[in-house]
Amino acid sequence: MVVSRTGDWARARQLLAAGSSRLEGAMQAALHQEAHALRKEVVQGLTQQAPGGESLRPPSPLTLAARQLAGFSGTKALLVSGVLRNSISVVVEGDEAFIGVPRSAKSPDGESLVDVAQLQEYGGPPVVIPMTPKMRRFLFALLRQAGQARTGGSGRGVIVTQTPARPFLRPAFARFRQGASRRFLARVAKELGLGGPG
Repeated sequence: MVVSRTGDWARARQLLAAGSSRLEGAMQAALHQEAHALRKEVVQGLTQQAPGGESLRPPSPLTLAARQLAGFSGTKALLVSGVLRNSISVVVEGDEAFIGVPRSAKSPDGESLVDVAQLQEYGGPPVVIPMTPKMRRFLFALLRQAGQARTGGSGRGVIVTQTPARPFLRPAFARFRQGASRRFLARVAKELGLGGPG
């Protein structure tokens, strides 16, 4: 049996030698594309008030009244100024991607945005706040602004408040996880010139 070669074998060797670096480059490009697509999903979820298709709990009437007294007119949860939403970032290192609020992110007044994100994502414990006369006047102003009647308190001179959970990352991540392997492979195929999403 005689074997004869046909075609451009030098070109075939060249393609095979470059194949691993092309595949690595295609995988890196696909990872970046998926990471930015997930960031977009999170940002759109906040903007539309339904991360991952799950509606965010709306702000309380007192929260809206406090916003109005501070000069903000928005009524969406987690979007007073857009600082939290705009801090959502993509960081790709090697074959891993981080999508979320970086530890270094700060609000204009220096508050740690990762702490704000964590409080909103998981909620917080009850907080007991001793009331000063000035705070009591502010609370009554909020109640008036919200159209709520003053109610009798315990007379202990404290107020208890709690931040409810408003998950905005986990629902988006869960939704995005569906079909992730298929999308990633299709992106790699497209980068290699084998077809894929347009």
